[in-house]
Amino acid sequence: MIYVDSIRHYPDCGLPYKDWCHMATDGDLSELHAMARQLGLRRAWFQDKPGTPHYDLTPRKRAQALGLGAQAVDTIELARRCFLRPRWGGDSSTGVSESSHLFSPSDLWAGIEEGRNGRDR
Repeated sequence: MIYVDSIRHYPDCGLPYKDWCHMATDGDLSELHAMARQLGLRRAWFQDKPGTPHYDLTPRKRAQALGLGAQAVDTIELARRCFLRPRWGGDSSTGVSESSHLFSPSDLWAGIEEGRNGRDR
């Protein structure tokens, strides 16, 4: 499933636009990239951050994503569904379990927001 959180305002981001949301998946990243292609996003805009892979969407792209079947959730729920659980099922063969995540949703997004570097997204 593809999820989008609410649009937030980022006044100090250094980009030509100041409002966007995050788009992520609780499934395979190929699903996320397929949605991004449908939205006309460049692969270079993918935020390949450890533990929080996502795309940033402007309000217009968010509306398009919702029209294509993305589910709207709040930021905490997006982080819970997409980043705070293993993508691989959590079995013992992966060495990943629910308890192996040491980050809260707010910690995850704080790291993302601190990492903004003005690249075109």
